[in-house]
Order: sequence, then structure tokens, then C-alpha cells
Amino acid sequence: MLRTLPVLRAASVCACVRTAAAAPASALTAARTGRRGMTSARSYQGDVSEKETIVKLLYNIGSKKEVEQYLTYFSSVESHQFAVIKVGGAVLTDSLDSLASSLTFLNRVGLYPIVVHGAGPQLNGLLDDAGIVPDYIDGIRITDEKTLNIARKVFAEENLKLVEALEKLGTRARPINGGVFTAEYLDKDKYKLVGKITHVNKALIESSIRAGALPILTSLAETPDGQIVNVNADVAAGELASVLEPLKIVYLNEKGGLFHGVTKKRIDVINLDEEYEDLMKEPWVKFGTKLKIREIHDLLMRLPRSSSVSIISADHLHKELFTHSGAGTLIRRGHRIFKHSGPKAISNTDVDKLRTLLSENDPQIVDGSTSVASYLKSLESKNATIYGDTGYDIFASVITPEDASEPFIVEKFVSTKNAALNNVTDNLWSVLRKDFKSLAWVVRKNDPNLAWYFERADGSYTENDLVLFWSGVENLDLVQKLVARFVSRRSGAAGPVKINPAGTRSYSSTSVGLFGHQQRRGYATKTSPRKVGIIGARGYTGQELIKLIDNHPSLELSHVSSRELKGKPVADYSSSQVIYSSLSPQDLPANTDVDAWVLALPNKICKPFVDALEGAKSKAVVVDLSADYRFTDSWTYGLPELYGRDKVRQATRISNPGCYATGSQVALAPLVKAGLVLPGLSGVSIFGVSGYSGAGTTPSPKNDVNLLRDNMMPYALTGHIHEREIGHQLSRGFLSNTAPLEVAFMPHVGQFFRGISLTVSIPVSKTVTPEQIQALYEQTYTGQKLIKVLKVGEIPEVWDIQNKHGVQVGGFAVGSGGKRVVVVATIDNLLKGAATQALQNMNLALGFDEYAGIPL
Repeated sequence: MLRTLPVLRAASVCACVRTAAAAPASALTAARTGRRGMTSARSYQGDVSEKETIVKLLYNIGSKKEVEQYLTYFSSVESHQFAVIKVGGAVLTDSLDSLASSLTFLNRVGLYPIVVHGAGPQLNGLLDDAGIVPDYIDGIRITDEKTLNIARKVFAEENLKLVEALEKLGTRARPINGGVFTAEYLDKDKYKLVGKITHVNKALIESSIRAGALPILTSLAETPDGQIVNVNADVAAGELASVLEPLKIVYLNEKGGLFHGVTKKRIDVINLDEEYEDLMKEPWVKFGTKLKIREIHDLLMRLPRSSSVSIISADHLHKELFTHSGAGTLIRRGHRIFKHSGPKAISNTDVDKLRTLLSENDPQIVDGSTSVASYLKSLESKNATIYGDTGYDIFASVITPEDASEPFIVEKFVSTKNAALNNVTDNLWSVLRKDFKSLAWVVRKNDPNLAWYFERADGSYTENDLVLFWSGVENLDLVQKLVARFVSRRSGAAGPVKINPAGTRSYSSTSVGLFGHQQRRGYATKTSPRKVGIIGARGYTGQELIKLIDNHPSLELSHVSSRELKGKPVADYSSSQVIYSSLSPQDLPANTDVDAWVLALPNKICKPFVDALEGAKSKAVVVDLSADYRFTDSWTYGLPELYGRDKVRQATRISNPGCYATGSQVALAPLVKAGLVLPGLSGVSIFGVSGYSGAGTTPSPKNDVNLLRDNMMPYALTGHIHEREIGHQLSRGFLSNTAPLEVAFMPHVGQFFRGISLTVSIPVSKTVTPEQIQALYEQTYTGQKLIKVLKVGEIPEVWDIQNKHGVQVGGFAVGSGGKRVVVVATIDNLLKGAATQALQNMNLALGFDEYAGIPL
């Protein structure tokens, strides 16, 4: 369940939910090393500050709008009021590097999280070495003098370990082992040297932040007479939060969230105002889980409603903080939702506050298409149920259909930015789904959050620039009826688009131009997410694909196979708990519930898996990332931008193009298609340089960072498999009646981790100018969301394509004779060169929006 519903409007649905793969910790290192002092050949690029660089990296986990909203939100308070982060001792042992990297990310964008850490596992180890048996009463550690002396030592060591890890990354940090917490004895006779915090000294924390250093605190406290006492780190973090009133309180643990005791899936959101009492009655909520939820509830009841708690792993901290989809468990007070029905429903609201909400946030009212008074009056004649929150940050109206068998119509859904950032929107949407068995709504096709709506819907139908969604509609005849009505309204006279027979307005368009020729995609229904299995997930591509599927609105990862990782949890998948398995070829046909298999295996390894599925006549979609089937006519070559989408939509066996091959074909196709490249031995030469991730995870000279340092390594200078693939596919696609195209491809490995640069020299059959070539590419790739054509003279660089999901094409130089063109293309070998393209092909084959789950 996503945490925020975008602002849903009568004219369109629009706001700030995006899904994306998390940016790896290695990206931070790349942003911080070897980049200062660099210059760019592009005319428009100047020096980019380190903060701007890190912000750009954050765009890879969420939309630019989303990231900037959260940055603005987090920066709107005093530095010490951003976040208190409690770090468990196990995190310091198992995830220190990830923790330091995540904290550095935050600091690089100007934020100062306050860290309070424990050291329970480390303390238990030292106590065991000293022959001291840990003793607890009511879950509280009995702390005698021997235990306390060991605790002081281990706290200081663990504190210094985290500080040094941060300093190693260039992030200033200050160890604070005392002076912040004053305490009295909790119960000296019972617990001995255990404290109850009575005062928090903010001065030390503020001093650290003023000096530009992250405050790293232990949870030890002092009594007024100077006695050191032990305090549970969770308790210390809560007391600190009570005084500082931060926007976020974060509890880091190795599990990455709270998990439902029955379904075993991660709980995404808990809205305390609405869910707390019922949640505490659940039979699986007991012992430590019950205590944790109660403590968080009591803490948030003392804090402003804007404060919230996140339980997350260190690896996904930045995704939790900067995206609405999150990656852990978010606990917030929420807002109580009111509900009124009938013609006099509005009279039960604070009309002045509702008027302010609508006049400032409803686009139809803002642009003058209608007025607040007109809209409120129209509700009197409708059988509507209205919803809102007590703070009037959100409003929704749902229209009852005349035919009781039809779905209810979400007519309006308007919220403030504050509601979005505090996730009130998601809370209200959950209420709507509980109150109405079925719903229907319409969204513009170009809405940046379209993927979010696919996740909310059981089915959809696209007509030109609008998408009809429905949820809870199980009768296929009714679906056809809704679609037919939607299409008839779209192809009629200009005016509101209506999907309700009574003629009341649902979502309206405002332009005659919306009613053009039909470009239909057949509607698709689903009762649950489609299941995907990945074979060979240990590699870099498999890991990237896992992240993409984690954020996909309609896909669920069911099997992840890796012999080396068997039995371990899939760390980059947070939607549910998935454990690595080791599947044999014979295991695949038995899993008949899997809708798509992705084979992320080396070349010449896939055949037994394919044969097993073919032998069982499996109808599951198979996407092969190796080169094994790229020259097999019975398989569909999946490069939608060049060779069409219809074949992929109808395919169950898809060969994913190679990374070099994708970029090279994108660089060559417009000229080949235009007849400017002579077939046969064309003289086309491709100089390619890839990051060393292209060499995979198995150690070799081509991924040995020591051999690659200050070096570039040529390899396979003739006969590379991609050389054949490039010529074969371009010939097959555009030169069917002539001799096949032959190209020369010379690959190299560079010292960077990811990304590919391709410089392509192309003899052409007639004299051309750079402007003509650029115009040809622009025309060819118009509307292709994953291909960006640069201006003449703008040369794409690897730095700009890393962690991006498309291809950039530029350069467009022409030799002095006018008959040699040089084009440069860049591509991220792990994304559009592999994982993103695989997801793009799966989306098409399974009937989803082509770009669902792909950050654009």
C-alpha cells in the first residue's frame, strides 16, 4: 500500500507519487570521488555543487518533484528538528557501511539527523566473555557496576566506530557519550543502575550541528550527582524526540519494518487515529510487537501531528524518507476522517474552511472553470457522499450510481500539499475502499503518477489521452458496459467525459482537442498482482530488476533463484518477505502461478530452463537476458522503440537485447531506416566503453578495480556477440531486401562502475549537415519516453546516464566532406541495457502500461 494519494481532480488526477529503484551506496562514492574539477564538453553544463549532485542521485529513488517536496519540508524546520534516528546495536555490526552511506546522503543535502545508538548484542558478547549472565526484569536489563563498566566501554567503542565510518566518507560527526541525558533512578532496588530520563540538554546537540557535525549519541545518562546510569536506547530516542519534536523518528533494524503476523508481509502504514484500537486487538499483536506499537503510539500522542515514526533498514533509509512509497513501516497519527451523505451533507461541514481548501487546491476552481459556490450547490442535486479530515486538508466526493450494480464514481479528490506530505490522502483512500465495494475513476494518460493508479485499480482502459480505471468490478459484462460508455463519451461532442449514466459529471476534459482519433489498448483486468520469478538474481542486473519490481504497481516477486544466496532474504525487495531459493529447470513448470520468468543468466546457460517450460507447454512469459535466443526467429526481439510494440504484446518468448547492442542500434537506426547507410560491409565502426559492472560479479581482469585504475582495457576486438547482433537486427528490421549490414564493434572496459559510451562513425551515401542529422533523429524518436535526443554539438556523457532508465543520443558531427557522420550514445548497461528493458518488455507482454514501474 502506498502512503500518499495524489491530488485527484475533476479535470485530471495529479500529484506526487512516484516509484523508483533505490540509488546504490556506490553512487554516493561516485558522486564524491574523482568529480571535482571535471569539465564537460556540453555547452550548457557548468560546475555542479556536491549538494546538487546528491539531489540528482536522489531523483533515482523518486521523482524530482517528490524529492524536492521532501527536501523543502525537511528543511522548513530547525536543523535539530529534522530527524532522530535510533540505531540498534545489530545494525552497527551488520550494516555499518550502509548506515554511514545513508547518513552521508542526508548530510550532503543539508540535513542533520541526530543519531542515538544502542549496543545490546555487543554488550551481551562482552558480558559472556566476562562470565556475567545478563539478567532482565520486565524486559529491562539489570545493570550492576560490573555490567555498567563494560557497557560504558562498549558504548564508547561502538560510538567511535560509527563516527569513524562517517568521517571516512568525508562527513563530519561528533561523538557524544554523555552530557545530554539527565536521569533519576528508575527503581534502584529493582533495576540497580538503570535511569529514567528527566531532562534533555539540547545545547550539546545544537553545538554539534552549528559546527557542521552530525551528533552521534549513546543512550547513557547521568544522575544529578554524577552517577552514570543505563537507559534503553529506544527510550532515550523517544525522550529526545519529545523534547526536540522532530518531523521524523526513525528506528533502524535489520528486518526493515514491522511484519503482519498472519500474512507475513511488511506493514506499510499504520494510521493510529483510525487503526490503533483494532490493531491492538489482533491476536498476533503481542509481546514485543505490542509493546513497541504502544510505545510509539504514546510518543506520537505527545508530538505534533506532523511527526511520524519509520521502522526501516539502513539500506533503505533514504528511500523511506524521500518517497511516498517508502520502504519500511510508517507509523503516524493520521487524521480522523469525517463522512456525510445526502443533499444537506455540506451543511455538516465547516463551509468556510472547505471553501478555502477548494479555492486554493481544486484546479477547476483555480482556473475559473467553475466556482466554489457552483460546485457546492451542484452537490445538493447529487446522491453524493463527502469525506474530509478535521483539519480540512483534504476533501472527496463519491457519487452513487442509479444502477446499483455499477461502481461508485470518485467525482472529486482534492488535497493540500500538507495532506500529501503527511499521508492523509492515503488514509482517506483506504476509507473509500472500505466503504464502497467498487469504484471507477478517470486519469489523464500523461499523468506522471499513472503507475500509482494502475496499482489501485483492478482494471483499466486507455482511450487517447485518458485512462478509465475500476476497482472491485468483478462482472465482465459490467466492465464492457463501462468501457463502451467511456468510449462513446470520448468520441462524442466536446464536453465533460462521463462514465455514469445519470449524466452527473465525473472527470471532465476542457478541450475539443481531447476527442481525436482512437488509439486503443485493450482493457485488462486483474484480481491480484502478476507473479514474476527471476533465475540468476545474484548479478547486478538481477538486483536492479528486483528493485524495479519492488516498486511496480502490478507485479509481485514470487521466486528469486540464486545458488550462492539460497536461504537468505532478498534485501532489495521490501513489499513482502522473499527468500532466495535455488530452482532447477524442472522446478519452473511446477510453479504454474508464475506469470513471467526472467532468466538473468550468463550466455549458454538458459536452454535447460527454456526446454523445461516448453516441454510443459507453459504459457508463462519468458524474458531471456542472455544472447542465447537473439538470433532465433521463434523468439521476439524486445526493443520496442525500434521494432514495434505489437509483437512484444503478443509474445511469450522475448529475447532482451544486449546493452551495447541497444545503444548502438538506437545510434544507427534513424540513418539505416532513412537509407543513408549502405548495406553489406558498411564501414560503420563503433567504439564502446563500458563500466566494469558489465563484466558481471564473477571476478575477472575486466572487473578488477586495481587493474582498471587509471586504465582502459580493450577486449574482443573482433567477433563480439554484440557486433553480430547489431548488424543482424538492424538488417532484419530495416533492410529486408538487401545484403545484411555489417558493422565493426570494438569494446573496452573503463574504470567506472556503470554506464556505456558509444562513439559511432558512420559513412553515409549522400552529403548531409549536422542539423539535418539531428532533425532526423528528433523526428524518429519523437514520443519515445526512454530516448532523449540532444541538440547539435551536445555530447552525452556517462555521468549523465548512470542510474537513468533511457538512452541519450547526441554529438551529430559531420566530417568535412559531408559523408561521414559521428553519433554518440550513452546508456546505463544495468537499466535500459538490461533490467529496465526487461521490465518494459514484461509490461507489454502482460498487458500493462509499457512504462509502469519505470521512473521517467
